[in-house]
Amino acid sequence: MTDRAEAWPSLPLAEWQDTAATLQLWTQLVGKIRLALAPMINHWWQVPLYVTARGLTTAAMPYGNRSLQIDFDFIDHRLIIACSDGAGGGFALVPRSVAEFHRLVMAELKRLGIAVRIWTMPVEIPGAIPFEADQVHKSYDRDFANRFWRLLVQCDRVFNVFRAGFTGKVSPVHFFWGSFDLAVTRFSGRPAPPHPGTAPNIGNWVMREAYSHEVSSAGFWPGGGVVNEPAFYSYCYPQPAGFERATVGPDGAYWHPELGEFILPYEAVRRAAEPDARLLAFLDSTYAAAADLGQWDRAALERPRGR
Repeated sequence: MTDRAEAWPSLPLAEWQDTAATLQLWTQLVGKIRLALAPMINHWWQVPLYVTARGLTTAAMPYGNRSLQIDFDFIDHRLIIACSDGAGGGFALVPRSVAEFHRLVMAELKRLGIAVRIWTMPVEIPGAIPFEADQVHKSYDRDFANRFWRLLVQCDRVFNVFRAGFTGKVSPVHFFWGSFDLAVTRFSGRPAPPHPGTAPNIGNWVMREAYSHEVSSAGFWPGGGVVNEPAFYSYCYPQPAGFERATVGPDGAYWHPELGEFILPYEAVRRAAEPDARLLAFLDSTYAAAADLGQWDRAALERPRGR
């Protein structure tokens, strides 16, 4: 039980929501640097971060003939900037305002000879404050930041097992800093109708690119708003008739009408005798509901998992 508790740590939102809010804004700032430097890839796949053995990374980003990478290290609690010419820098992750974090990141990039401009308004956050003016969000709890990363390590591992059972187009397992969630998305291969929605400080054209083709998407996020606890989610676009009434597993999974998604509370996985199997049951059953009701060509798109 101790080993499982270490791998799947407790993460009650109420106990770290100030740190989560600050960390979301820090990752947005770093993610926007990747958005500014990386070439456009379908569905905005050039903008997310990725889980590493120590935290989250941008992966290598081009800058002229050089490349740079920015990592959040949640073991030693540092932001690390590394360049392909051997130069580098960074600073400690400690309680500090978003404004100060913004100043330090930009100063380090300037010192390394990297000039990059970003739009400093956070996205997908109601009532957001520009990075350089945000003195409100300034919390950093090392223990909870480390717990969040350890949880993402497990999610990344299981999501990649799920991803391996698909021969059609499927996204990497990636961390979207806008919504602060880890996600993996399968595609039917067919175009989708233009997406009607948007989010704070995001234009509809952004959403239309993200959902230009039919998807079944699943992921994890630490909670907030109408789901005030960490949870796994699954949805599809476009949503076929009857999707909300589909039978999905495991016990504890439910349809959330306001979100238009299936939800599985994280605690239902963390406390399970076999957390991997419980999470895979959710991923498999919600995908199957979307694919069957949406009349995907499952025989052509799937393969047995394993080597």
